Amino acid sequence: MRVMFLNSLEKKDNVGVSVAAQVWIGEEDGSWRIGWNEIMEGEEQEYIWYEGVSWSEMLHVYRHHLVMKMSEGFRPIVEGIWDEREELRGRGMAAQKLVCYSEMNGNEPLYLELCSWRRKKASSERKAPYLIASNRLLRMISVFRPQTVEELLQLPGVGENKAKEYGPELLELTLVSERSTSFPLSWVDLELDEEIFRSWLYKQKEAKFRVEMEKFTTRRNVLECINEGLGVEQISLRAGIERREAVELLEELEKDGYNTDNLIETELMEMPEGERTAVWKAYEEIGDTFLKPVLQRVYGQEMAEGVNLEKLYEQLRLIRIRYRRQRESIRSAG
Repeated sequence: MRVMFLNSLEKKDNVGVSVAAQVWIGEEDGSWRIGWNEIMEGEEQEYIWYEGVSWSEMLHVYRHHLVMKMSEGFRPIVEGIWDEREELRGRGMAAQKLVCYSEMNGNEPLYLELCSWRRKKASSERKAPYLIASNRLLRMISVFRPQTVEELLQLPGVGENKAKEYGPELLELTLVSERSTSFPLSWVDLELDEEIFRSWLYKQKEAKFRVEMEKFTTRRNVLECINEGLGVEQISLRAGIERREAVELLEELEKDGYNTDNLIETELMEMPEGERTAVWKAYEEIGDTFLKPVLQRVYGQEMAEGVNLEKLYEQLRLIRIRYRRQRESIRSAG
């Protein structure tokens, strides 16, 4: 096996280096391996993170596992394993530090009170709660406890409109008790330990990469199902996703150059040829951006009772995949 990449890391305690480690990527006959070798008290333990032929999958696994280790406190001896320095500067870093500080110094009673306020406000305004205020914003409000609109505006996520609309009610909750900190919040930069902040940043990355890994795994499962000739229902069951998600994934795969035509033909077998033609003609006449106008053009403004709308929309999506493929082929040929 040829080692294509290797870097050393260490995790320090208050005395010195407590754990040394190496991360490596090797290749042999087109197969990739990722390994993590950890050395503690003179004993080395090897962990294999990945073995396979997919370069893309290998990179996803590498990023996810590495950022988990860095969130635990491991740091590269030679910089460049990650864009650490870039992560720790630039616009928005001050905002990240406020979020980090508020999560590590929580004021749970006030936070829960703010969540209760948001829930009632969202219900009365018929809005999703996150449109009123995010969890992170409520955390910051509960910790820093702004007492004027001007102070409230210093928190990331609060603009003039939000301050005007919700400021008075939020300040009613924050003015009840005394606070031990002050505005402006420039003191947070000095108060927050740099290593703790870096580990927190990597935890945020880990959560992001975990979601990406889950998406990648689902995508791979769907591709395997297509190669096996399975239908949408079987795909959704094996991948653990809804039928609509499965069809949306087919649209993405088609954009990336994968051929899904056999699956589409199987799924559309029960759809009368006349309906297929009418849908295609509707796409040509009114466009393929929105499905509802096409649905109404083909089936009328009022749907007959008992019509399975979800099924109809699914069929429209499948036909749209074919329509867009043909349109792209014509554009490329021209």
